[in-house]
Order: sequence, then C-alpha cells, then structure tokens
Amino acid sequence: MDIREKKVLVFGSGLSGESASRLLLSIGADVVLYDGNGKLDADEIRNRITVGKECRVEVVLGGLDGEQEDALLKGIALTVMSPGVPTDLPIVEHMRELGIPVWGEIELAYAFGKGDVLAITGTNGKTTTTTLLGEIMKNYKESTFVVGNIGTPYTGIVQETREDSVIVAEVSSFQLETIHEFRPKVSAILNITPDHLNRHHTMEAYIAAKERIAENQTEEDTCVLNYEDDVLRKFAENVKAQVLYFSSQRKLERGVYLEDGNIVCDLGEKYTICSTDELQILGTHNYENVMAAAAMASAYGVPVNIIRDTVKTFKGVEHRIEFVAEKNGVAYYNDSKGTNPDAAIRGIRAMNRPTVLIGGGYDKESSYDEWIEAFDGKVTKLVLLGATREKIAETARKHGFHDIVMADTFEEAFDDCVKYARPGDAVLLSPACASWGMFKNYEERGDKFKELVNLL
Repeated sequence: MDIREKKVLVFGSGLSGESASRLLLSIGADVVLYDGNGKLDADEIRNRITVGKECRVEVVLGGLDGEQEDALLKGIALTVMSPGVPTDLPIVEHMRELGIPVWGEIELAYAFGKGDVLAITGTNGKTTTTTLLGEIMKNYKESTFVVGNIGTPYTGIVQETREDSVIVAEVSSFQLETIHEFRPKVSAILNITPDHLNRHHTMEAYIAAKERIAENQTEEDTCVLNYEDDVLRKFAENVKAQVLYFSSQRKLERGVYLEDGNIVCDLGEKYTICSTDELQILGTHNYENVMAAAAMASAYGVPVNIIRDTVKTFKGVEHRIEFVAEKNGVAYYNDSKGTNPDAAIRGIRAMNRPTVLIGGGYDKESSYDEWIEAFDGKVTKLVLLGATREKIAETARKHGFHDIVMADTFEEAFDDCVKYARPGDAVLLSPACASWGMFKNYEERGDKFKELVNLL
C-alpha cells in the first residue's frame, strides 16, 4: 500500500503506537494519533515521537461523540491499531463499515520491512523462546533483530532491515488479530491455555487468534508446534506449512524431543543438541522452550554447533523464575512474568522448598482451580492483593487451602512474606494475574519486588 501523503490514523499512544507513528512519518504519511485517554498530554506525546524535532502528528485525545468520530475518520486511508486497543470497539466497527483497512503494528512493519521473519506465539514461554532464538540467530547472522511483544516494537527497526536480515518476533494474540499478509518464514505456537478471556471473550476466539500466525504460510514455510498440546495437534491437520513438532514426553519420528535426558533433533538426520544437565535454565517448561527454539533454528538451516553452543550458555530471562537473593536464610524468586495461572503453575513447580507465595492482580477472567491444586503441599502461605484477591481466596478455600493473608498494597504483601517466611523457605512472586491497575507492566512489578528484596 502506498501511504505517502495519505492520512493514517494510529489508534493508541503507547510504545507501539508511537513507534508506528515514527515509521509512518518517515514513509511520508500524514499521521493522526488518537487515544481515548483524555488525561494524556498531547505535547508530551508529540515530543516522544520526534524527540526534539518539529512534529507533524495531529494528536486527538479523549472520548468522542458521533460528530467528532466522523470528523476523526474523514479522509483516513488506513488505521494502525496498538495491540492494547480492543478490535471490537464501536469506532473500529465504524472504520470497517467505511472500508478503512485496519492493520496492527506488526502488519505495518511487515509491509515495509525486509528480511525473513521467525515468529513465536503461545500462552506461555514466548519471551524465553524468543530471547533464546534471538541469541542463536545473532550467532548465525549479523543482521538479526529481536522484536515484538518482548519490548522493542517491530516498527522501530524496519528502516535498519536488509534483504538478508532475520527478525525474531514475539507475537501476542492481540497483535495477531490485525494481520493481513504477515507471513513468517518459520512460525511457532508453544502452547495454548486459557488467558486474556476478558479481551477475546471465548476460548475459541483466543485459540483462533493464536492460530492466525500460520494463516499466510505456504508449503515453503515451517510451523513448529507442541505435540503435547491437543489443540495444536488438531490445528496441524489444517496448516499449509510444513509442520515440525517438539515434545517433552515422547520420541518423535521427526522433530525435536527429550530422550534419556537429552534434547535430540531428528529432521532426517538424528543428532543430540545437549543434555538437560548442561542447560542453565531448569524445569520441563524450559526444556520445551529450548526444543522450540532449536526446532525453529534447525528449520531455518542454522548449523547444530551454533544451536548447541548457544543453548548451553543461555541463562534465561528477567522476571521468569529469576533468583533474586537469599536473605536471612530465605530465597527470593521473581516470577512476575507469571501473569496467568498456567505460567504461575510452572513457577510453583520450579520451587524445591516450602514457599510463601504472592498472588493476585488484574482480573483477566481466569480460573484459578488448577493453580491452587498445583500448590501440592509446597505453598505454606498465600499472600493476596489486587482485584482478584477475593476470587482467588474463594477458590483456595474451595480446594481446602486456608493459609491466606490479604494485603492492600504490594509493599504490605512483601512485608507479610518476610514475616511468615522461615529460614530454608522461599518467597515467590508469581501472581497468576496481570499487573495492570497497580503497575504499568509485569517488569515494573518485578523490579519493585527485587528492590524490596535488596533493601532487606
């Protein structure tokens, strides 16, 4: 699409929206940035977009009546949605009725970027897998970029890409809702468990959004899937790309799998990548992340020695079962990235000592039964806070767990953990909920936890 001198609406003023605006300006589009939050400062937004240069972006803030909405959409050739903005809002439906194309930030980046895309989605493990695959590819190709939901917007690196570039992208279900031609050379869906049902409303809609990652792939491309996920095995029947499985539970005829404590790759020729004892990240879920990254790299043609050397030196990612410090005989772990029950279950399973657990936060309409059942005698005290605390407490009591403490602030929750933890115990921040409403994101929450630990 030629958008030079055409009016493009960027919907949402976060990191993604501002990055999309910068790219659009560089292409020569006339940018209008809209955000429904009327408390934002338009001049601050313009300054962040252009950093000191004169900004040609028109900024519109706050709620709109019908007449204002018509004025905003008049002459718009394209809308670029930030991932945090729901795509079923009435104004978005109005855009579609007017025939205005609705893209996401990754679709915009894909349309104007160069190189091959290796894209990863899934409910859990995305950031670890993306980070590891990024390290593998950096050791293979000079022009490698790691982007997407992991922190750096895809649009932010588009102008640096070349035909021989590799873009490793972590892609969320929100971002996949608004793709059109986005086509990864290699895609992966790591797993699918309930999450973001407040946004997608049904599990079926959430699954459908995740599966869109392979929608435009052809038989020349590869889609890596978790064989142990029933939803993904069924999905594989309709994938146009070549399917490559990984499994932590069984030997595969073709794929990457665990065998006698070794991670083995068999794509016609069988070789061992490494033993799990050689890895610096622990737990079956991390072995699966390594297998997915290795499968994607192998499908792209990366030599095994590069894969092997990289996975053996990889130390994991911040905020994911991250050991912070031991204070007064108590080990403190930051798993702030455990933003849904399935991720938080993995955090608990990684603990090897009695654990005082901080849980609760923003309500994504999740069910907490399986999370509570995973306590399995390991959790000695559950400290709850946030919008979900009563819901979680009710679920815990239903399952016979009554060692619950309610806190009004994060600092109070932390102090309660310090009070109840004994030498030899662990304190684990693994909330099973998003941080919104109390923190800007899970990183800020994890950083606060580490700050409080280090002040002890």
